[in-house]
Amino acid sequence: MNNSLTMLLEKAAKNKDLTERIYATRNDKNPVNALCELATAEGFPITAAELIYEGEESCAAMCRSVNGGGVDTPDGWDDSYEMFFAALGYMNR
Repeated sequence: MNNSLTMLLEKAAKNKDLTERIYATRNDKNPVNALCELATAEGFPITAAELIYEGEESCAAMCRSVNGGGVDTPDGWDDSYEMFFAALGYMNR
């Protein structure tokens, strides 16, 4: 996961208000951009393009790791946004 998002998760683990504000970004008209704006405002800069690219790069690296063997990537492995919220949900159990 992106370093900025990892640090945002760590901060949210200690701050219930921040966690609620993060979840609230999912209701925004553009939730990815809203999350990135919140992260940046909290001192952990990230853009929507970086977030999307990170997921694509991670998925591509996984496919390259099989040395040309045919592999179908698991659904969701390329979605850093959803992985971030899954981690946040896990922390708040």
